[in-house]
Amino acid sequence: MKTAVLTVVATMWACVAEVPAAGFAAGNLVVGERFRNPVGFYDAAPTFSWQLPADGSARAQTAYRIVAASEAGLLPDRADLWDSGKVSSDRSVWVPYGGKPLASRQRVTWQVQVWDQDGRESLWGEPASFELGLLENSDWQAKWIRMGKRKAPASGATAPKIDLASGKASGGSAAFAPEYLRREFEVDGNVARARLHVTAKTPYHKRMETLTYDVTGMLRKGGNAIGAILGEGWYAGGMMGKKSRYPATKPLLLVQLEITLSGGGTKVVVTDDSWKATNDGPIRFSSIYHGENYDAGMEMPGWNAVGFDDSKWAGVIAEEAASGPALVPKRHYPVRATEELKTVKVTEPSPGRHVFDLGQNMVGWPRLRIPVEKGKRVTVRVAEMLEKDGNLYTANYRAARSTDTYTAPRTETVTWHPTFTFHGFRYVELTGLPEDSRPVPDWVTGVVLHSGFPRTGRFTSSHELLNRLYSNILWGQRGNFLDIPTDCPQRNERLGWTGDAQVFCPISLFNYDVHSFWMSWLQSVREEQHGSGLITHVVPQTGTGQGSPGWGDVAVTAPWNVYVRTGDRRVLEENYGMMTKWLGAYEREARGFIVGRGGYGDWLQPYARDRKSDTPMNVIATAYFGYCTALTRDAARVLGRAEDAERYAKQFANIRAAFSKAFFDASGKLTTPQQTQTAYLMALGFDLLEPGLRAGAVKHLLTLIEAAGGHLRTGFLGTPLIASVLDREGYTDAAYGVLFKETYPSWFYSIHQGATTMWERWNSYSHDKGFGDAGMNSFNHYAYGAIGQWMVERIAGLAPDPAHPGYKHFFIQPAPGGPLTHARAELDTPYGTAASGWEKTDAGWIVHAVVPPNTTATVYVPARDAASVMERGQPAAKAAGVKFLRMENNHAVYAVGSGTYRFRSTLPETVK
Repeated sequence: MKTAVLTVVATMWACVAEVPAAGFAAGNLVVGERFRNPVGFYDAAPTFSWQLPADGSARAQTAYRIVAASEAGLLPDRADLWDSGKVSSDRSVWVPYGGKPLASRQRVTWQVQVWDQDGRESLWGEPASFELGLLENSDWQAKWIRMGKRKAPASGATAPKIDLASGKASGGSAAFAPEYLRREFEVDGNVARARLHVTAKTPYHKRMETLTYDVTGMLRKGGNAIGAILGEGWYAGGMMGKKSRYPATKPLLLVQLEITLSGGGTKVVVTDDSWKATNDGPIRFSSIYHGENYDAGMEMPGWNAVGFDDSKWAGVIAEEAASGPALVPKRHYPVRATEELKTVKVTEPSPGRHVFDLGQNMVGWPRLRIPVEKGKRVTVRVAEMLEKDGNLYTANYRAARSTDTYTAPRTETVTWHPTFTFHGFRYVELTGLPEDSRPVPDWVTGVVLHSGFPRTGRFTSSHELLNRLYSNILWGQRGNFLDIPTDCPQRNERLGWTGDAQVFCPISLFNYDVHSFWMSWLQSVREEQHGSGLITHVVPQTGTGQGSPGWGDVAVTAPWNVYVRTGDRRVLEENYGMMTKWLGAYEREARGFIVGRGGYGDWLQPYARDRKSDTPMNVIATAYFGYCTALTRDAARVLGRAEDAERYAKQFANIRAAFSKAFFDASGKLTTPQQTQTAYLMALGFDLLEPGLRAGAVKHLLTLIEAAGGHLRTGFLGTPLIASVLDREGYTDAAYGVLFKETYPSWFYSIHQGATTMWERWNSYSHDKGFGDAGMNSFNHYAYGAIGQWMVERIAGLAPDPAHPGYKHFFIQPAPGGPLTHARAELDTPYGTAASGWEKTDAGWIVHAVVPPNTTATVYVPARDAASVMERGQPAAKAAGVKFLRMENNHAVYAVGSGTYRFRSTLPETVK
């Protein structure tokens, strides 16, 4: 079935005269990108969102009123910051604040009242709040500090020298032992409120994010102490290529503790030259790539408490902060421990070498609870895979040592994990344990780390391998969304590659609430954009180059995808300039609307001559030129930029004509030296063929797929298109065929080889041939997980409507096929939970739909005719909240309002 182009939004509820207040209220009040009661919020001009109750007591909204006050006790009648008054609107998400100007540190409490589809006035809901962080550099009294004269690294504080060109390690060099910094201070009264504002230097040269913590309960009247441990992290560590770009980077700390006393007084404690520091703490070495060395014999009990003797500690070097890069509150969730994995198996491949299998490739660190022996060092190594003899396979880590050590001062049982590193691993190897020890599974626990965004999407089906694939997609996202969208979490890279992010963005927004994650990273992309309009290959940049088609296009595709799936037009407002500058670079390079720019190509295409694929770069560059022109045209229309929209519409038509003429003959066949699936997929998927060429191009694409035995021959850029293009052109069975292949290259092939995450290559490992090229062989690389979008939006059938973004209106359009007997997707949208699912029965089909309050949906039910479709025992067209629209390609199409629906139909065996 082809996805309908016509969007129909049914107005299911009539407005009537206002009636007395009803016993319902709006809930789930959030500010900005769905933050609940944040402290240290970043935006003094926020937006507000809320949801109608899910119990059906209000199906739609016709008006709202927002009140905001500086104190909760003033609401709702004495709102001193803002009273919107009654606003006739169904808008319940991203409503902009319209009150008095807000400033740093300000606390705002707000409430919402709504009117439903019958004009009933709701009760006032529970209030929500937000508290702004420090918004300007002038708010900071603190100075950047670091330890003054450092001691020479002690034993165990060495790291390998890394040759970044070859990726090889050799010898050792002086390593960074984290700094311990402290200060004591007095509080002269009882503490009413205390906020700790803190950051460390980051690789960004224009903006640095700060965090705010409520530490009220941690302070007391009288003596207090504050301590911090400063690691090298992203900023000062030897990230791939970055040391050559930023050779003088050193870790720096910035802290400002603001205390409000019960009597009204205040006290501010800041980082300055009064602090003391040492690098003689137990963490002897730390590195994101290489791991951490911990010597428990150097622990300093009470070092962060009052009364500790720091007389032998060094002073600090203090630097002004106010004049540097912009200091702004963090815009998205910080990295958090989100889950723990138990060991499922313990082996001993060689004497004294114990391997713990967590059963899942993950990202984070191992937490140990182990016996240790005085003076002995336990070495902790990790790996994603095992060699055939049961030992760790680490060649694919390249120069990343990924090794932790723990040196024991006494014989005892300890619980420990590293702090200033993270690893990508499934297996944990322990050596150096007491000779008589007998390891048991609970000695090692996997602590999963990623940015702390909540789960929003769920997918399930009747097929075990398809469910495993979706699980692998989730784990790939969790493993690579650590503050930025990285390509991989294990080797000496872990960089914000734009190409991987570009293709994975749509499904990432379904899986988790990563709205704020993308808004923050896109801000970084804007800040790294070159004056020419080109986008760096990685963000933050590390000197890897810029401008590759399919990579830098994230500047256009990601803002559009975020807008479609959230409905937040701010992402277009903020990024429109970046989008047009990126297009401008294409425009200047184009000759007759054909772009010849080089780049990474259809990266890692199977059976290609090299890593950059067989699809010519001028085809890829021109295709993305056209695609981004079309998206920017659509963005201009949303933003009311009519002249831009018209110009980009004409430009797209010119690109399409030039693309068709340059690369295709009259039969729709490619005229390039080699035909590739990806070239056809881009031409069709980006709508770059003149109408008379499409049918022929589809035929030639199908011929290539058939010649490949029904397999894909696509890399990073072509793979996200293959299922959706085949489906849209009416060949849904072929899309299922490619997806459900179990031999190389295919998604299920890697699962049969043991994959529990997405792999960088289709054959990163095979049981018969072993491991692939270790130089480029990540076992946690989410790019090929882009197929999840088609699984959710067509297999299960839950798809957004770009004309009514953020699931204000959406499609229930399941495409049953393959060996499946049922599938279902659920999503926590800004309005509430939406769901689409289907079941195959002996008599026909059942389609399930859940439409949250204040939204509508268009539902496609497989059916021979409308008369055969029932909804809960009655003809569907007569059911409450349902309106029949038309028959389309063996589907009855309905407009529905808020509610839960169960459509049943009878249909012949085959659905097209």
